[in-house]
Amino acid sequence: MALMEPNSIAVIPSARQQYRNRDSEYPFRQDSDFLYLTGFPEPDAVLVLVPGRRHGQCVIFCRDRDPARELWDGYRAGPEGAVERYGADDAFPVGDIDDILPGLIEGRERVYYSMGRSRGFDARLMGWVNSIRERESSGAVPPGEFTDLDHMLHELRLVKSAGELRVMRRAAQVTAEAHCAAMRACRPGLYEYQLEAELAYAWARGGARFPAYPAI
Repeated sequence: MALMEPNSIAVIPSARQQYRNRDSEYPFRQDSDFLYLTGFPEPDAVLVLVPGRRHGQCVIFCRDRDPARELWDGYRAGPEGAVERYGADDAFPVGDIDDILPGLIEGRERVYYSMGRSRGFDARLMGWVNSIRERESSGAVPPGEFTDLDHMLHELRLVKSAGELRVMRRAAQVTAEAHCAAMRACRPGLYEYQLEAELAYAWARGGARFPAYPAI
């Protein structure tokens, strides 16, 4: 937040859950920038950074706890968990974002946002800004400038912490071990999907839940 201009706000949405068919989901992968900033692993969340906000500068909107759905989809942190486990200063149910986020944007001179990644969220953000513009005659102050967040954020991500380096080295070790296992298993008559199974088994056994790239 130290790199943001005074009286600005940053809005960073998470990845969305993608569906393979009516009731079957693809494995979820979090948006890399959102994960870097929050560590929050769930879909349908939004990070808002508001420098100087009295009630907390780091705000997360996320899904409420739902014990019935969690039996099927896995644990949800909920707004309380976003604060307690992931370090947000403040958190709200994502269902309340239409009522709360326009108020956080109002009066801010600049919005940091990565336009063009999600057409649906782009439209929602512009809808919130336009709702403020519609009230200018009543004294509402809309933001006057949008700034792309990617350049600033990706420059930060180039510098790795000691913890990130440990994770990267472990991932490289697991990857190398998996490829060696596949080479040892390779023999005439073996199908490629059988070698892929050797890779997947070694990755999972090493603690890598998902690969960073698909097998060729």
